[in-house]
Amino acid sequence: MLAAVPAFAQPAAVPTAAVSTNVLLQDWTGPYDGVPPWDKVKPEQFPEALQAGIDEMLREIEAIASNKDTPTFANTIEAMEKSGQKLDRVTSVFGVMTDNMSTPAYQALDKEWSPKLSAAYDKINLNGALFERIQDLYNKKGELGLDAKQDRLLTRTYEGFVRRGAKLNAEQKSQLTAYNQQLASAFSEFNSRLLADEGTFTQATAAELAGVPQDVKDAAAAAAKEAGLPAGSFAIRNTRSAVEPVLSFATNRALRQKVWTAFANRGDNGNASDNNALIAKIVKLRADRAHLLGYKTHADWRMQDTMAKSPAKAMELMMRVWPAAVARVKEEVADQMTFAKKDGLQHIEPWDYRFYQEKVRKAKYDLSQDEIKPYFQLDNLVKGMFWSAEQLYDLRFTENTGKVPVFQPDVRTFEVTNAKTGDVIGLFYFDTYARTGKRSGAWATTYRSRARLLDDNIVLGSNNNNFTKPAAGQPVLISLDDASTLWHEFGHAIHYYLSDVKYPSLGGSPRDFVEYPSQVNENWLLTRPVLDKFARHYKTGEAMPDALVKKIEASDSFNQGFATVEYLSSALVDMKLHTKEDGVVDPDAFEKATLAELGMPKEMVMRHRLPQFGHLFSSDSYSAGYYSYLWSETMDADTWAAFDAAGNPYDRKIADGFRTFLLSTGNETDRAEAYRQFRGRDPDVKALLKRRGFPTN
Repeated sequence: MLAAVPAFAQPAAVPTAAVSTNVLLQDWTGPYDGVPPWDKVKPEQFPEALQAGIDEMLREIEAIASNKDTPTFANTIEAMEKSGQKLDRVTSVFGVMTDNMSTPAYQALDKEWSPKLSAAYDKINLNGALFERIQDLYNKKGELGLDAKQDRLLTRTYEGFVRRGAKLNAEQKSQLTAYNQQLASAFSEFNSRLLADEGTFTQATAAELAGVPQDVKDAAAAAAKEAGLPAGSFAIRNTRSAVEPVLSFATNRALRQKVWTAFANRGDNGNASDNNALIAKIVKLRADRAHLLGYKTHADWRMQDTMAKSPAKAMELMMRVWPAAVARVKEEVADQMTFAKKDGLQHIEPWDYRFYQEKVRKAKYDLSQDEIKPYFQLDNLVKGMFWSAEQLYDLRFTENTGKVPVFQPDVRTFEVTNAKTGDVIGLFYFDTYARTGKRSGAWATTYRSRARLLDDNIVLGSNNNNFTKPAAGQPVLISLDDASTLWHEFGHAIHYYLSDVKYPSLGGSPRDFVEYPSQVNENWLLTRPVLDKFARHYKTGEAMPDALVKKIEASDSFNQGFATVEYLSSALVDMKLHTKEDGVVDPDAFEKATLAELGMPKEMVMRHRLPQFGHLFSSDSYSAGYYSYLWSETMDADTWAAFDAAGNPYDRKIADGFRTFLLSTGNETDRAEAYRQFRGRDPDVKALLKRRGFPTN
């Protein structure tokens, strides 16, 4: 157990001269009210910068806590909102380097500084004098003349401190700090191990890659060359974008099994990268922390600040959908067996599912993913998503790559303006390709969010994907699934460019709301204007034929059993894991037993098995929260139903309401009430069931 750090022990001062020469400690300069100095960042600069940022933040907080003046909203709550800006800048850059550019040096820094950062924030959350001021204001908030946003901020600040342990005694606070630091170290180690497994590849020959699209083979050849393999070799990276095309099209079943096994067993190979013991430690620490804070389970603690509020409410929604999804998988497997039997198979294995689903898609709809990809050239789709954002929200994206520093040469940048007024509102960094040292998946983030209190008006944000980089001179052709991911992440970008709040702490959203804007945005990908204008053949430039568009539309609910079960099994296992009161688990055994209890189809696996479930074990953020995608999609489907009813996916009246009530308001208002303002009622789950082709009764 780590020794507790005494509250507000004064850190050693950082020499002024040293601070002035460290680029990470200088204010951001250049256009857009200053941008991160990516071209000057080095790993060795971070220890000094992180410590100086922590020191300054703690001095600012101590000044608030020890203020002899009577607590006021301005000298306590607003002052807290203004604190820690230097550390925020440093950690924004640090997060990018550890996620997008992770080298052994950055991994070592992450392991060293994650627990130190956790301890620093605990010094704030567990500061008794600071909490007394907050509590004093909270107890008399009706007398303070606050407006609705100030009242919400004060209430959320008070409740957040209580949730994080402000009412614990000194001994309990020491224990909580120890738990948090141990968890921070474990999260960093989990990331490091997962990154190691995702940095591997499966070697293949040209013959083994029979059936695989040429652009995928070209990318595998480029990866082999980068890995130093002999000429004529192919390397299939152990990442989703590289693996799924092979599983969908490779006629060599042995190769499919080999590729699937490597991908499905990330973090679960009994070697130095195995995550099982680490996960068991994390789950136990979370349970013990929840008990210390007065909660029955980790899930009960995590869900206090969500729309669902309780594990039972989230489980209710998931179990409303689960039986129909499992039933649909059985139908899909039956359809696949028609083709599998011709190949001599008696049953579908997980490495067969995507391959035979493509055969069913072709037979049912005369449609193949390989037929779509020539029209889904990445650059064209990027233009399409920008065009769509301008039609709906007047957001204009103009490329200015080369005008500002970037953290990697492949990163593109775009100036974001209001198309009507011409006002600059943001800068967009677009990091597209998978590479060694970059974590898997896709995500969005901001380096500076809009907060009027801080005079932060220009948003600096990014989208990060892991598409396979093609060989030089080759186009990037992506699948429909990857295109949906592209538009999903861009939905997050739209959300943060439109967010317009005063107080930084009201800029975020509950976990089960934050995916809602991004999931809504996926819908515009397959609208006719986007397909007609931007789904153009990469060789001929011709628009996607109307017949192909109609086949895509006709197959809209195809394979929804697989997609839903793949996701929902992960969400259910997450919730059941974190509602285990004692927190004692054998991850592999727990996963297997829980899936058996749920009736998981044997022909497939979870989208994220526990040993590689970064959402859950790289931080606390999605733990007991992976259900949030389904919760958000319930609102998404219901929102899209409004556009459907209007008969126009670009109906500006509906888009304006969506922006006004939901996208621009951050967390300044209760999200459930904001949705009711937008739709006039609560979301209806029937819209989601209908979209997926499931029974609605």
